[in-house]
Amino acid sequence: MHPILVQIGPVTIRYYGLMYVIAIAVGFILLVREIRRRALPLTTEDLLDLMLWTVPIAIVGARIYYVAFHWDYYGTHLVDIVKIWQGGLAIHGGVLAGILAVYLFARVKRVSFWALTDALVPSLILGQAIGRIGNLMNGDAFGTPTTLPWGIRFPPGSPAGMAYPGQATHPSMIYEMLLNLAIFAFLWFWVRKRDFRHGFSTAMYFILYAVARSIVSFTRGDSLWLGPIRAAHAISVVFVVGFCLLIWHRRLYRREPTD
Repeated sequence: MHPILVQIGPVTIRYYGLMYVIAIAVGFILLVREIRRRALPLTTEDLLDLMLWTVPIAIVGARIYYVAFHWDYYGTHLVDIVKIWQGGLAIHGGVLAGILAVYLFARVKRVSFWALTDALVPSLILGQAIGRIGNLMNGDAFGTPTTLPWGIRFPPGSPAGMAYPGQATHPSMIYEMLLNLAIFAFLWFWVRKRDFRHGFSTAMYFILYAVARSIVSFTRGDSLWLGPIRAAHAISVVFVVGFCLLIWHRRLYRREPTD
């Protein structure tokens, strides 16, 4: 694995950035299709505005979340905070910041927040799956050492190679990619065709991703910690409990009335 795809003079194309570009492009195509299917009053230009609002805010949120948990390093290496191409984007921070951006966008455009997030979450989880390919090539979001035959030895200069030099590690990013693809398939091919109440798809995204991330986190070698507890486990509990209560309280499992 190598983080750089192409380097021509001063121009460098990294897998990490390329996968995010692909994820955004594919996600946008699916989002436009879903907005049309749901007949939400948003134009293609509106959705481009949504991407321009959400993507930068989500990246900043993901970076702030990660840096906050590693402030002992970044506090004395402030310049490194902007080096996102080296890895270090925490998905929970990105999702929370992105949801805030979507909420503000929905208020400005006067559309249903829950209907919009329901249209958005399949694209989001597919984008997360694509992004894990960048993590694989970069050697970050890596696992703990393993003797399993599919363990990966990353190059010495990669984050995984520096953390566990010469050792095979769990391909945690591949585990998560596969689980994300399964969640996407469930949301796209089953949930979206059944016209549940607004908010159901969004709630299922948070619940299923929280469960998937919690499982994968047991193999992660770069987990963020809240004392003795992995941060991913703590926030996943909040997501699962909170969104299960939302489904029950608002009866989101019921179907939207049809004419």
